[in-house]
Amino acid sequence: MQVNPVLAAPVTAPTRAAAVAPRLILGMAATPQELRAVQRLRYRLFVEDLGLTALMRADGLDRDEFDDYCDHLVVRDADTLEVVGTYRLLSPTGARRLGRVYAENEFDLGRLNRLRRRMVEAGRACIHPDYRGGSVLMLLWSGLLDYVRRQGCDYFAGCASISLADGGHNAVAVYERLRATHLAPADYRVTPHLPFPWDQLAPAPTAAVPPLLKGYLRSGAWICGDPAWDPDFDSADLFVLLPLANLDARYARHYGVTPMPIAA
Repeated sequence: MQVNPVLAAPVTAPTRAAAVAPRLILGMAATPQELRAVQRLRYRLFVEDLGLTALMRADGLDRDEFDDYCDHLVVRDADTLEVVGTYRLLSPTGARRLGRVYAENEFDLGRLNRLRRRMVEAGRACIHPDYRGGSVLMLLWSGLLDYVRRQGCDYFAGCASISLADGGHNAVAVYERLRATHLAPADYRVTPHLPFPWDQLAPAPTAAVPPLLKGYLRSGAWICGDPAWDPDFDSADLFVLLPLANLDARYARHYGVTPMPIAA
C-alpha cells in the first residue's frame, strides 16, 4: 500500500485497550489498492456490523458509481498502515462530471443550484470499531474542512443518518429538537423524495443525536428540512449544509483547520 504525504503530524490516540495507543496518519487514497481498502472498511461496518443486507456483495466491498468520481480521505494506523477511518468527498468538478451529487438520490436540491460550484459533498463516513475514541473523527473533520477550502468552496454538504433500529422514535425526537434550533433559512431548504413520517410517530423521551451530526451542528451547520427515509441503510437522513462562514473559530482551531497540503 502506498503511503501518501502526511497532512497532519501523527496523532497518538488512546482509542484502544492496547498498552500502546495507535499513531494516526491522515491522507488521501491514491491507488486502486487503497480504494479497495476503503471499500472493505465500509463493507465491514455497513454490512457485517450493521447488517445492511441491501449492500451485500460477493466481493466484500461497498462500492458504487460515485467512488470513481470522488476523493477518499483516509486515516491510517501509522504502524500497520491499516485504513481505520474514511470520508468520501465529491468536489464540484467531480459532481459536474457525474452529473449530480449523492444526496439527489434522496432529496430535491433545486433551491441549492446556485451553490453547486462552491459546494463539496461528503458521505460514507465510517471508523473502525477499535478506533472510536474521537481522534480519528477529529482528523477526518480536519481533513474535510481543509479539502473544502482548497477546492475554493464555501459550503460543505452531506446526509447525516439517524438509525431507525428503535422503530424511528429517536429520529423523531432528534428532528423535533433540531428543527427548532438548527433549521436552515427558507432559501436553503430541500425536499425529500421519500419522506420519513416523523409527524406520525411518537418521539423518544430524549433525543440521542448521533456523534457525526452533533459535530456538524456544533460547527455551525444547518439541517435543510424534513428527513428522508433511506430503506437501504434503515435510517432517517437529514440534509446538512455548513457554510464555512458559520464555522465557529473555536471549532476551526479544535479541528486544526490550517493551510496544509492535501495530496492529489
